[in-house]
Amino acid sequence: MTALRTAGVPFLLGGGFALATFIGRWRDTKDIDFYIMPEARQAAIAALTRAGFADYFDCRSYDRKWIYRSVRSNVIVDIIWSMANQRSRVNDLWFQRAGSVSIRGEKLALIPKEEFIWCKLYILQRDHCDWTDIFNVFYATGRDLDWGHILRRLGEDRPLLRAALTVYGWLCPRRARELPASLWKQLGLIRPRPPGKNRRNPIGLLDSRAWFAALLPQGHKLDV
Repeated sequence: MTALRTAGVPFLLGGGFALATFIGRWRDTKDIDFYIMPEARQAAIAALTRAGFADYFDCRSYDRKWIYRSVRSNVIVDIIWSMANQRSRVNDLWFQRAGSVSIRGEKLALIPKEEFIWCKLYILQRDHCDWTDIFNVFYATGRDLDWGHILRRLGEDRPLLRAALTVYGWLCPRRARELPASLWKQLGLIRPRPPGKNRRNPIGLLDSRAWFAALLPQGHKLDV
């Protein structure tokens, strides 16, 4: 953070640290993500290099079109300027809508929740899926999200959100019912019905690990 600030590179905190801020739950993470403007990437890379960080590509190859991965003393720092699928690049609007958080005396700009969700909706791969993070953000902050902004961001990709909300409504119908009725209508979805008294727990059908905040005691971290 000091290296980026010294180089005059504005950044937004993302990844697992942003998730913990949004939902009030920690989950272990292998790296820290900073989102920057695309035109600042060379300055950011140079700043990290001066700070003793090496290109992680030498350890494990990665797609350089959207991210620069650096490492020092087993600490991985990711500098991100674009969505992995090139759907969009970070722009001024991300910074204009950014929140903030103070961590150990450091005040940090935070990736907007809506952009966080937008990015993670596309991470639905054979060996990696970020929808569990999305469900936790829905659960913790769904009533406060700017759903209109998310819909505008998605455009013709709305079926991804429709699918995620369908699964979320199955997982947690009582909480899902608290989302705006207009959202369900816009997406052509039936608003989830209240759960019955003897309803089974569907969360465990997907993963036996404690990944969903709905079932965890306060202060319990998420399992990865």
